Amino acid sequence: MTSQKVREGRIDEYQRWQDRTNQAAREFEGFVGAEVYPPGPGEENEWVAVFRFSGMDRLTGWLDSNRRQELLDEARGLFEGPPTQEVLQGGSPAQPPADVVTAVISHDVKPGAEQGFLSWQEKTLRVQEKAPGFMGSELFRPVEGVQEHWVVVFRFDSREHLDDWLASEVRAKLLKEGSKYFTSYDVRKVGSAFSGWFQFDHGKGGGAPPNWKQAMSVLLALYPTVMVLNLTVGVGLEKLTVREYIGLFLSNVLSVSALTWLLMPIVNRVLAFWLVPARVARNRRAQVLGFSSVVLCYLVFIAVFGLITHQIW
Repeated sequence: MTSQKVREGRIDEYQRWQDRTNQAAREFEGFVGAEVYPPGPGEENEWVAVFRFSGMDRLTGWLDSNRRQELLDEARGLFEGPPTQEVLQGGSPAQPPADVVTAVISHDVKPGAEQGFLSWQEKTLRVQEKAPGFMGSELFRPVEGVQEHWVVVFRFDSREHLDDWLASEVRAKLLKEGSKYFTSYDVRKVGSAFSGWFQFDHGKGGGAPPNWKQAMSVLLALYPTVMVLNLTVGVGLEKLTVREYIGLFLSNVLSVSALTWLLMPIVNRVLAFWLVPARVARNRRAQVLGFSSVVLCYLVFIAVFGLITHQIW
C-alpha cells in the first residue's frame, strides 16, 4: 500500500501515470489486483494505491523491478515528497459493507518492546470495540527485509465515527501509555473499505456475520427480486415465446446483477447493526430487533405478492 501527496494542478498527470503503473504491475507474476483511492473531502491531496500479490516473493519481484523504478523516477515531479509505503502480509478477501472508512496507522516500535506493544494493542482493541461505528481491525507485523513498521488497519462505518475515535480522550490516554513501546506513528485515512482487500477479523465476533444471518439477508433481497422479474420480464419473455431455459438464464443474470450492485449493498447498510459482529456482540436487543425485522419483511413481501398474483391470475 502506497500513499502519496500529489502536487496541486498535477492530478490528471498523476492519474495517467498511476494507470500506467497499474498496467505494468499486471504484467508481473502473482498480480491479483490494484485499486486507487482519492483523498476524502476536506483532506490533504493524498492518494492511496493498493497492490495485491499472491505471495511475498512475487510482491518483492514487483517492488524491486527495474520497471517500477523507472516509473517512480518518471513521477518524481508529481509528488510533494517521497511516497509512504507499507507492506501488509496476510489478510483474507472479504466483501465489506458500503460507505465505510478505513484508517492505516504505522508504528516504529522500539527494539525489544514488541511484546509490550502487542499487549498494548490488545488493550487498545478492547477499548476501540466499544467506540460507535467500529467494524473491525487487522494487525500486520513487519516483514523482514521489506517492511519495518508494525501496521494497524481498522474500519469504521462513517468518517464522522472514525474522526470521533481519533480525537477522543480515551485514545489520547492510550497513545500516551503506548508511547513507551514506539518512537513514532503515522495515521492515514482512506475513504474506502479497500473493497475487501482485508478481513478485519481481529476483535470479538470476527469480521463476517454468521452463515444463517447471511442466508436470511440474501433471501430478503432475493425473494422480491425474483417475484418482480417473474411478473415483468418473465411475462414479457413468455409473450415473445422465448424458450424457457433462455428466459431463465436472462432472469438469473438480471437477479444476480440487481443483488450484487443494488440490493445487497442496501441490505448490508440497513442491517449493519445486526450483521456486523463487532457492533452486535453481547447486544441482545439488536439481535432480536434484526431477526424480527427480517422475518417481518418476509411476511410483508409474501402478503403483497400474494395479493398481486391473485389479482393477475
